[in-house]
Amino acid sequence: MAESRTERSEKPKAKPAGRTLADLSMAAASAAVQTSATVAAPERDKFGRSYATGKRKNAVARVWIKAGTGKMIVNGKDLNAYFARPALRMMINQPFSVAARVGSFDIWCTVAGGGLSGQAGAVRHGISKAMTYYEPELRPALKHAGFLTRDSRVVERKKYGRHKARRSHQFSKR
Repeated sequence: MAESRTERSEKPKAKPAGRTLADLSMAAASAAVQTSATVAAPERDKFGRSYATGKRKNAVARVWIKAGTGKMIVNGKDLNAYFARPALRMMINQPFSVAARVGSFDIWCTVAGGGLSGQAGAVRHGISKAMTYYEPELRPALKHAGFLTRDSRVVERKKYGRHKARRSHQFSKR
C-alpha cells in the first residue's frame, strides 16, 4: 500500500492546455469577435424610448429613457425636488458617468414602494437596464460596475415571540 502512494506521487503532471500567452491572446481575440457579433439590436418604441423596470428592497421603478438634454422627472416632479438628498441624486446619476453619457438622455420614471433610499436604488437599476436596451454596447461597462444586478437584499420578516426579526424580549431578573 505504501508503494502505491509513492508511485502515484511520482507520476509526471500534465501541463494544462491553453495556458500559453499566445493561446490566451487568441482566446481573447475570438471572444471579442463573438461579443461584437452578438450585440443585440436596440429596443425602442415608436416614440424612440426604451423602457425598463428597476427594483430595490420593496421599491419598483418604471423607467422610460430617450435621447435628450438630461432632464429627469420622477413621479411628475423634477429629480432635485423628489430626491432632496445629494447622495441619492449622485447614486441615480452613476450609470451616466460610468457610460460617459452625462446629459444625453431624458428620463421619465414612476417609482412606488419602499423608502427614498430603496426608490433611488430602483431608479438607478431601471436607468441602467433602459440604457442597455437603448444602446446595447453600453452593457459591458454597466455590468462591470454592477448596476445591472438586482440587489436582492430585503428586510427579514418578524418572527413570533420576538420584538423584531431577531431582537428578543428584554430579560427581567426580578
